[in-house]
Amino acid sequence: MPEPTSEVLLDLHHRMVRIRRFEEACGKLMEAGKLPGFLHLYVGEEAVAAGVCVNLTDADQVSSTHRGHGHLIAKGGDFRKAFAELFGKATGYCRGKGGSMHICDLELGMLGANGIVGGGVPIAVGAAFADKYTGSDRVSVSFFGDGATNIGAFHEAINMAAALQLPAVFVCENNGYGEFTPRERTQAVADIADRAIGYGMPGAVIDGMDAVAVWEAAHEAVAHARAGNGPSFLEAKTYRYYDHQGIKGLGVSYRDDAEVLEWKQRDAIEKLEAQLREAGVLDDAGIRAVHDRIQAEIEEAIAFAEESPEPDASDLLTDIYTDRA
Repeated sequence: MPEPTSEVLLDLHHRMVRIRRFEEACGKLMEAGKLPGFLHLYVGEEAVAAGVCVNLTDADQVSSTHRGHGHLIAKGGDFRKAFAELFGKATGYCRGKGGSMHICDLELGMLGANGIVGGGVPIAVGAAFADKYTGSDRVSVSFFGDGATNIGAFHEAINMAAALQLPAVFVCENNGYGEFTPRERTQAVADIADRAIGYGMPGAVIDGMDAVAVWEAAHEAVAHARAGNGPSFLEAKTYRYYDHQGIKGLGVSYRDDAEVLEWKQRDAIEKLEAQLREAGVLDDAGIRAVHDRIQAEIEEAIAFAEESPEPDASDLLTDIYTDRA
């Protein structure tokens, strides 16, 4: 396993900070009543999306979840289009019709977020089947939460991927809760990755609060799939800092405040920044410059979204139905 280069470490850091700044801004906008609906924020889980997506090309494909902003941003998503979509504006990724849980960008390989728990797994498997059928060297990655692994569609899709040896990587973001229910109340296994052996594929448990650990595991899994050796299953043990939806802080009613604070002490961005300092790759001034530059991009993107036009009624059915028989 190769050691991550300085370029890889900087890339991981850049992607994670972009996700954190985007999500924190989204939470503030929602709290201020400027965004319609509600959001599922990815704050705390940034190392998983970044660690996986650093190993992907633009052509590689990703299916996402209701907590999907982080996957989009890690894949190289555009701040302007993302904010515009959340504002419901015509300049958004889905012209304002998709909202937080349905952002899609096929040119970027983003097959879409999904409001249905586990719904993105069969989509990624379908893409992987098409890639194998056409002889493409693309890899499809499916992100999903621990709760999705109890869904029938998940089991059917992952079994198909294994049986047909499809170029797929399944990434379980185990944040310990299915909405408000502790994971151990719905699953008898301690490690979800143990289920991989039942499908005949490699499985691994990784520290989802360590971007380098995620990068290493994903590097191997992506290479395994791209070489035609079939799928792999990665379980990243991570944590969301906010409530299931919105920005309510600490434990709320179903988690202890102490539990949240304990996980925050393992913050993946702070850990990587310490590694960057120790390796002499970035000093404090350099780290601050990254945060400041990204924050400026965030503010510009929000202004763009706020000034963008509302969707026109004539566009209501565009991209909804197909004319093809």
